[in-house]
Amino acid sequence: MKEIKNDALWVHLHWLTILAEQGSFTRAAERLEVSKAAMSQKIKELEGMIGVSLVQRTTRSVRLTAAGEKLVEDLREPFARIAQSFYSVRDGSGPVRGLVRITAPVAFARQQLVPHIGDFLQAYPQVRLQLEVTDRLVSLSSEGLDLAIRHSDALPDTHVALPLCETRTLLVASPAYLAARGQPENPQALSDHNCLYYPRGVEPPRWTFTAASQAGEKVTVKISGSFATNNSESIRDAALQGIGIAMLPDFSAQAALASGALRQVLPDWQALDAFADRLWVVRPYAAQVPRAVTTFIHWLRARFVDG
Repeated sequence: MKEIKNDALWVHLHWLTILAEQGSFTRAAERLEVSKAAMSQKIKELEGMIGVSLVQRTTRSVRLTAAGEKLVEDLREPFARIAQSFYSVRDGSGPVRGLVRITAPVAFARQQLVPHIGDFLQAYPQVRLQLEVTDRLVSLSSEGLDLAIRHSDALPDTHVALPLCETRTLLVASPAYLAARGQPENPQALSDHNCLYYPRGVEPPRWTFTAASQAGEKVTVKISGSFATNNSESIRDAALQGIGIAMLPDFSAQAALASGALRQVLPDWQALDAFADRLWVVRPYAAQVPRAVTTFIHWLRARFVDG
């Protein structure tokens, strides 16, 4: 067994915890911004220091041995305290700085968030933002993310969820489509139209509405169409081509409605059970949150408070 040198040990132990968190050498190396070979070498060195196997390697993934799991579990709390102490001292004075890793839905990120990111970075030049654009509900802790913008009613109980803004679901179509096919007067008329929709499971597509003048009354209509996709921005683009009537969250249709490229359909009816009615900012629970993260959250909520 090799002699253990404390000045080298802490780095090795930290890298092991990142490997356990990420579940693969490739993702762990990306998180630490090192090569996969360097990552693998550090774990081998640690196993040499401790004298037992810590990782079971396969061609596709890695698993910790019982000894590795115990070591990582014992390290979790002290490393968390070290990180909290570091951020507390670092963020207590001077300008806001650091890296903030974010995930956000595709349509919202491209159309609403990214166009305003420059304002934030100009105000806080020592903060770096890393944005993952995806409609997948990723695990923040396992992928090393600081916060998520979620358009969902399913929020994790183990995280802090802060309301960002309210949203509405809209029906829209291009002027050309409405000129050719006519303006539907009620939800039932949608069965005669080409509807562009977000597929949900294997059930035939249905849209449900309620009228403002008839509170509580619901109307459900079976619809059909030539195009369906699980991305609202793609549905919007199909509507812009005049293919059919689309159901979209308002943040995806906003610019096209303002320019007149799309028009709202059935404005006196509100769609139900289609998209969530609120955007949220979600972050993992932590006793000490880096000031760059809290600053970005405050900026987001101030920027989008009016929708």
